Amino acid sequence: MTVKATGAPHEIVERALELSRADGTVVIADEESSANLRWAGNALTTNGVTRGRRLTVIATVNGATGTAAGVVSRSAVTADELEPLVRAAEDAARQAPAAEDAGPLIEDRPGSPDFTAPPAETAPEVFAGFAPALGETFARARAGGRELFGFAEHTVVSTYLGTSTGLRLRHDQPAGHVELNAKSADRARSSFVAVPTDDFTDVDPAVLEADLAVRLGWAERRVDLPAGRYETLLPPTSVADLMIYQYWMSDARDAHEGRTVFSKPGGGTRAGERLSPLPLNLYSDPGAAGVGAPPFVIAHSSAAGFAPAVSVFDNGLPLSRTDWISDGVLRGLPTNRFTAGLTGLPVAPLTDNLLLDAGGTRSLPELVADTERGLLVTSLWYIREVDPKTLLLTGLTRDGVYLVEKGEVTGVVTNFRFNESPLDILARATEAGRSERCHSREWGEYFPRTVMPALRVPEFNMSSVSPGV
Repeated sequence: MTVKATGAPHEIVERALELSRADGTVVIADEESSANLRWAGNALTTNGVTRGRRLTVIATVNGATGTAAGVVSRSAVTADELEPLVRAAEDAARQAPAAEDAGPLIEDRPGSPDFTAPPAETAPEVFAGFAPALGETFARARAGGRELFGFAEHTVVSTYLGTSTGLRLRHDQPAGHVELNAKSADRARSSFVAVPTDDFTDVDPAVLEADLAVRLGWAERRVDLPAGRYETLLPPTSVADLMIYQYWMSDARDAHEGRTVFSKPGGGTRAGERLSPLPLNLYSDPGAAGVGAPPFVIAHSSAAGFAPAVSVFDNGLPLSRTDWISDGVLRGLPTNRFTAGLTGLPVAPLTDNLLLDAGGTRSLPELVADTERGLLVTSLWYIREVDPKTLLLTGLTRDGVYLVEKGEVTGVVTNFRFNESPLDILARATEAGRSERCHSREWGEYFPRTVMPALRVPEFNMSSVSPGV
């Protein structure tokens, strides 16, 4: 039976597969909707809702030297544009060299029972409880001489994946977060918080603003400190900033070929080596509560951006929990089926969440109360790589670094540029708090699903003073 290309994403997937003349085909339809609120100076400024569709066709063509892949993605594809899109992917495959990661497409997987259901969507109603509470929070901040800035965003992506080998898989992924920045009336003091949420029923802007007000109060006393090495408390959000980048840079092949901090001197990888004296467990799990992720590989391209372990030939490959570090020991590095064969490591594709746990039970305020003298960082910003061989990163502190003396915050200190390697931080950390769901300030837009603890890090390298607020 011929399937006509209508507005339904599963029908478009079927029609694209039907049109294909390639030896193998993967079609991915992403249906996205988003709703957002923005505010500045204690008043809403804009709000909006968007809808979008992106269709990706991956064609594979067998040749004398191997199998080549062609990938073409386009937005808002109409019925008339569907066949040209499929042909473009086939032409790209015929013109491409044989792909080194080529392998048989995944097959023999049960289909998603909701594959033909309409895509999930968000709407302004997601803010039904949050928006009125935000208005009340504006009034309290105004009365207290504070200004609030920030935004709230909620997105839902429904992904439909079909292949010429019979796979029909579907995943709905919600993601939401709030970023709230409070400033003093003269804008000389600033504090910031970002929190994740799936539906905004668990976010109270009044609680967030009250915490920021406390930090602005701490900043009434300023202490200028020089650059140097300080015992530093990193909140879960800042730990997420560092662990996400480490995860992206931990590709098994790069390590196996001697290019990264995970490379073993003399060849191979550092798998099996102890990285931390703490019983740290760093893992990904698509079924993790609160941070669930796609339970199968969705690869729009091979080796794209920060994901060299991704292969289009692995589309639909099942994902389960993968332990990257267990009890402080490096257990695995991201691989696809091809790079697993090169490195001798198990097949372990990147998963779209990351969790770190060390069995800690104490909150960040409890860690503060047990600090004789040190710094409390609230957020990191503008993180960039300096040296891939050591994974040395540099970045800035922002919106408040506080001095802790004898268990109490006694004032705000200078902002700094820091130079640290995430692996060195794991090796030196002396305490981890309880793990909690958090939102990376630097990378949360691209990687929003993390669970991290606060960490106590001796001798954290604040390499120079920064003039930022």
